[in-house]
Amino acid sequence: MAGALPDGEPVPTDGSLPDEATQHVGKNGFAVYVHVPFCASRCGYCDFNTYTASELGGGASRDEYADTVLRELSLASRVIAPGRVDTVFVGGGTPTLLSASDLGRILEGIDRTWGLAPDAEVTTEANPESVDLKYLSELRKSGFTRISLGMQSSAENVLRLLDRRHTAGRAPQAALEAREAGFEHVNLDLIYGTPGETAADFDRSLQTVIDAGVDHVSAYALIVEDGTRMAARMRRGEMPYPSDDVAADRYLAADEALTAAGFDWYEVSNWAKKDGNCRHNELYWTNADWWGLGPGAHSHVGGVRWWNVKHPTAYAQRLHRNETPAQARELLTDDDRHMEDVMLRVRLREGIELSRVDRDAAAKALADGLLDPDAHAAGRLVLTLRGRLLADAVIRDVL
Repeated sequence: MAGALPDGEPVPTDGSLPDEATQHVGKNGFAVYVHVPFCASRCGYCDFNTYTASELGGGASRDEYADTVLRELSLASRVIAPGRVDTVFVGGGTPTLLSASDLGRILEGIDRTWGLAPDAEVTTEANPESVDLKYLSELRKSGFTRISLGMQSSAENVLRLLDRRHTAGRAPQAALEAREAGFEHVNLDLIYGTPGETAADFDRSLQTVIDAGVDHVSAYALIVEDGTRMAARMRRGEMPYPSDDVAADRYLAADEALTAAGFDWYEVSNWAKKDGNCRHNELYWTNADWWGLGPGAHSHVGGVRWWNVKHPTAYAQRLHRNETPAQARELLTDDDRHMEDVMLRVRLREGIELSRVDRDAAAKALADGLLDPDAHAAGRLVLTLRGRLLADAVIRDVL
């Protein structure tokens, strides 16, 4: 990025930010992300900053992790004062490998430090096999309002290929338990386009999430990342690469089934029932400020972005020395911020003002049936269903 050294600008040892960055912190909303890097096992397609016990080799303690995060939060409180926290999202990894009381202590620390807004949305991700009704009830009592469960598929053969540990029926059962525990909002994640998945498999997965009574569904095409076990298997010819045509068919099936069941798309890969949108992600997509706690977590305040050291051991060691865990940072230029804003907002249902994109490229996309003509006439760029299938190309052209 322009405005940064090749590997990012070194962060001052106290983690301080320029005054111009903190001057209006939280003006457009403020979010906190907490990264929990632990997993019981590594899925073959995953390239996230996560570690199993054997990979950590005793170098970082799960039992002490909440205290380590609270140390970073204490340092963060000296850097910014946003006034309130609108959303909290605990992701990973598998956050629910921590005890419910530890997740509650982290949330309590955020509230004590910056103050949760009265209507704050508080989400945790969870693998279905890592929770039960008792655990979910404890989470709800500690202040969590939303849970996102990694279902991926209801087909056993697909779950095996993805190296998922839960059975096909566990995810919808966990969603029902979350509702029973009092969660206001429940999401199920799907992955489509896995080699070996049939159209009937995916149709059953869609029906399963609808029958589970959730108010939010995220559905993503399988992406094969370099360095994963799945990528290695595909290079060796043990399984075929995903098909773009199949992925497009699955997306169309998802939109049809979810729309018929009362869900509306609000971002290319996300559908929700009334009032079910993930507000935390909406803050990301609309250029708000957020602080990321945990190893490898990224943060953004006032056009300054920074990221923590990736390994949990290095992260813990820095904090135990009372040093910032931030590794490097970059100052976004006006061009950087414009580009990122367009890339994110074009994917949203409300789209973006035509005045902020290339008008000629937008006119061509309109002629090709990729943009909504009524929105275009009103001065906005909004994707049609076909446009959503080609969202990356539209974004590239209109930048």
